Amino acid sequence: MRILFIGDIVGKPGRLYLKEFLPSLIEKEKFDWVIANGENSAGGSGLTERVAKELFSCGIDILTTGDHAFKKKEILNILDTLSILRPLNYGDLAKGRGFIIKEKDKKKIAVINLLGRVFMQAVDCPFKSVSKILEEVLTQTKVVIVDVHAEATSEKLALGYFLAQKVSAVIGTHTHIPTADERILEGFTGYITDVGMTGPFDSILGRRKEDIIQRFLTNMPTRFYLADRDVRIQGVILEIEDVSGKCLSIKRVEYKKPD
Repeated sequence: MRILFIGDIVGKPGRLYLKEFLPSLIEKEKFDWVIANGENSAGGSGLTERVAKELFSCGIDILTTGDHAFKKKEILNILDTLSILRPLNYGDLAKGRGFIIKEKDKKKIAVINLLGRVFMQAVDCPFKSVSKILEEVLTQTKVVIVDVHAEATSEKLALGYFLAQKVSAVIGTHTHIPTADERILEGFTGYITDVGMTGPFDSILGRRKEDIIQRFLTNMPTRFYLADRDVRIQGVILEIEDVSGKCLSIKRVEYKKPD
């Protein structure tokens, strides 16, 4: 099975490039599944129905989120009808679902969304939360991709080793800065601490440089506007055995929009 996981999509610049480039990439690379973190895709923070449908129309099959999952209230209307995840460890009382199992062309996949707790909001334990549902998920498919949306590299790596030999891949998101530590843990589980960002790179995490610098210089409230130059798509390509769920390879990729 061939899977593309796309890093955090930031605002309109990231969406427009995906719309322009992704369909032809999927056709060329013959991806079976495309997964993307979309929690910053609507105006740079949150997700709406219109934006979600726009991303699905590009060829994305499943959208994960993170700490901005509920930034836009209207997402509550689509969490149960579209293939959108909110972090599993928000708990059972939160709207939506933390994992999904889908089948396409007789190929079945599960995607689980987790949120880190170190330097982030107080949520349920991601280790215990994923343990509660993993056995059930594995009875339906051995191909399991986990998005760990977290700040601390240590927490992401700890979850990677915790889930090694149990899931096909653990992919870190949230920091928008890609790491060069892609590997296969315990000879089975693909891993990367952060997959990177899809959006404008002449920026600070997708926002205009001058706005961020102004905040650091003055400590005063500052509106962070989206940047729009040097747009790129970052992600990883996973090759996974359909029957066993074993990750055979994980490769970082970056596609830069022509000037």
